[in-house]
Amino acid sequence: MVNKVTGGKQFRQKLKQAADNLKSGKSLKVGFLEGATYPDGTPVAMVAAANEFGRVVNGQDVQPARPFFRNMIAAKSPEWGDVMVRILTVNNFDTKVALDLMGWRIRDQLAASITELVSPPLAESTVKRKGFDKPLMHTNHMISSVEHSVDGVKK
Repeated sequence: MVNKVTGGKQFRQKLKQAADNLKSGKSLKVGFLEGATYPDGTPVAMVAAANEFGRVVNGQDVQPARPFFRNMIAAKSPEWGDVMVRILTVNNFDTKVALDLMGWRIRDQLAASITELVSPPLAESTVKRKGFDKPLMHTNHMISSVEHSVDGVKK
């Protein structure tokens, strides 16, 4: 049995369009982007890094690591490739649209990781001072600063 394909010109045009669409977006960044600061001017990325990796001052472990970012990447990144393929497929292979949609998804996953983190717990002295026992949620400024950009444009 022989199958015949017709409409070769239309098929080539469709492939060219898909190839052109794949060139539309090139980079996605998710996290605490440049320019995000606390009211006193402290960069959010610096505070997030101190939370992620912990802080040592004068040889003393002042703040333990609370790896919300690494935990999220370890848990969620295995699915990103398959999700990206599905998003590309339903959006005519427009990478700019697909990267934006992936950015929103990963942004939500990162915010959820911050909210869900409970270990290591806050020190008793910190709980007494703050009045609550939830790590990473002092002012909610860090979680509300999670952003994404596609090709350098914040979304």
